[in-house]
Amino acid sequence: MDLIPSFTVDHTKIIPGIFTSRIDTIGDNLVTTYDIRVTRPNKEPGVDVAAMHSLEHIIATYLRNDPDWKDEVIYWGPMGCLTGFYLILKGNRPPKEIHDLVLRAFRSVKDSEDVPGATAENCGNYALHNLGMAKWYAAKFADYLAENAENADIFEYPKTERLVTEDGRQFFDS
Repeated sequence: MDLIPSFTVDHTKIIPGIFTSRIDTIGDNLVTTYDIRVTRPNKEPGVDVAAMHSLEHIIATYLRNDPDWKDEVIYWGPMGCLTGFYLILKGNRPPKEIHDLVLRAFRSVKDSEDVPGATAENCGNYALHNLGMAKWYAAKFADYLAENAENADIFEYPKTERLVTEDGRQFFDS
């Protein structure tokens, strides 16, 4: 079985940032999946599950209501490893072009007085939310994005080369 593209990135070198994970063509349209990496994989703990769930609800609501972007947003959701989120947008923009959108989305969390859709009628696990911790993670990541806006490293996956043996085994260069 082929390794899916997101598993071919050297996670020991990823830092928090905004990266292009993949670009797909659906019909005549391009769709881009962005890796919004909030914590450093395997070096920092993943985001608290309840906080991650709250961030998913708050930021998805923000993105789908942003007047300039709502028609471009296809999906916002957490990574299973709890180190970040996937944002899927119509089109194909370099990660730096969505920096302001992502920064505003994370900054918007501080103004949340509740978690949208956190009711039994609207959510499959409505009791699993932590607004206070969501605000803490969002503020930390927003500050990081603001401080590193000119740092090209937060917009490009680390470069690694994989050596492939004759029998198909893959090895990182590091």
